[in-house]
Amino acid sequence: MFGRRQASLQTAADVARLSCPSTSMPPTPADDGAPSSIAPSREATDSGSSAAIPDSYTGDRPNCSSGVAASPTLPPLSASWRSEPLSLTERDKVRDVLEACRDRDLTALRDLATSEGGLVEDEVRRTAWPVLLGSGGTQSGSTPDADALEKHRDEDQVQLDVNRSFVYYPEDESDKRKDVRKHELSNVITTVLRAHPMLHYFQGYHDIVQVLLLVLGADAAVPAVARLSLLHIRDFMLPTMSGTESHLQLLPAILYAVDPALCKHLSHTQPFFALAATLTLYAHDIEEYGDIARLFDFLLASPASIPLYLFAVIVESRKAELLDIEEDEPEMLHSILSKLPKPLKLESLIQRTSELYQQHPPESLPGRAWSRVSANSVLKTTHDPQLLAKQTLADGEVLFERQAAEIKRADDWKRRKLRWRQLVRKYRRPARAATYGGATIVAVVIAYWLRNSAGRTALASCLPVLSRMRQQAWGLLQPYLY
Repeated sequence: MFGRRQASLQTAADVARLSCPSTSMPPTPADDGAPSSIAPSREATDSGSSAAIPDSYTGDRPNCSSGVAASPTLPPLSASWRSEPLSLTERDKVRDVLEACRDRDLTALRDLATSEGGLVEDEVRRTAWPVLLGSGGTQSGSTPDADALEKHRDEDQVQLDVNRSFVYYPEDESDKRKDVRKHELSNVITTVLRAHPMLHYFQGYHDIVQVLLLVLGADAAVPAVARLSLLHIRDFMLPTMSGTESHLQLLPAILYAVDPALCKHLSHTQPFFALAATLTLYAHDIEEYGDIARLFDFLLASPASIPLYLFAVIVESRKAELLDIEEDEPEMLHSILSKLPKPLKLESLIQRTSELYQQHPPESLPGRAWSRVSANSVLKTTHDPQLLAKQTLADGEVLFERQAAEIKRADDWKRRKLRWRQLVRKYRRPARAATYGGATIVAVVIAYWLRNSAGRTALASCLPVLSRMRQQAWGLLQPYLY
């Protein structure tokens, strides 16, 4: 799969420097908070030199907690490390990944992350994930001082959710050690929210952050989570759920592209069954640490629409089960679809998702679904990976404010329209009575004046005309009554 390279074996110190988070991440352009104008013509800047990366990687496991741990309290989780050495193919792939990180070749790195097996293991992820996210290294001073920042409005909810974290993994850790991890998780989330107070916490955000914390360690997790929040999942952190709903409304179009018959079968079921999985990047539902770490390789290297494509593929894989249920039983269908199947054949699902995305990219989806997505949504601002790589945190804040204002205008209009309809309905009966009553009076008056000399009325000849007049008047009035 990956070509073998001839290279000399480096010292153990070089391998440790490669693997441990304090020195392994190549520098990225400084995110100084200045907007980059989000223009297609903007050139990416790259200050700083790349860290030295050895040409050979043995798969040995250096002790990263000996004085160079990413967290001052606990090292990153090493649950994905294996006792056996990496295979020759895996070593070659690791070498390719690390060279892509060194050269800042994001195209190659994304291809490797989305290919079968992903980034292999956490030692490599600690180098590659920050490069994929553009979050830089863990140099001293790069993390804001949360104590110096104003408390965020959602911190009480954060603490409630943090207390329920680390349920499935890490395994075989003492309660005391898990308490330390919970403290670190709380600090990471709080630091990011205080540094970017416009962000609104959502339940399930802690599930996402705990994965980055376990892989990267507390120090490196802060800038990574900040980039992820503002540039990849920003829509979920808006003041209302409208941004999230725009993601879910894209799912039926993807399902139709996958299988029109299956989409029709599910047409009576609202796509909210995909909310928990897509909102949390599947971190809330996947219980195996190795699986969620592998999935994050794929998601962090992909546009924000990919979680929706993945869910469509999962639905497709359950077609037979779903067709056994009548389409007029939306509650039953919702119950089944809201839970991921077990076991989850993750690798095959990832490869099928990549194929589906290539066959039916968002701009080709039926029903003009893509055209209804806001230009400020992460669905579109992550669509071009080259432009995404150039975005700064300040760009993310600008896009956040634009989309929040856009949603507020739309919501205000909906409220005004609703109030108007309620007002019209309030006076609908009087208006209807006036319409019919007025027509009746007119008919009587005309009939009186059209009496012939024999005393017979011409009302019968006038009624068809009056009836048509009444119907036309009622037709003009109806849009304002309903």
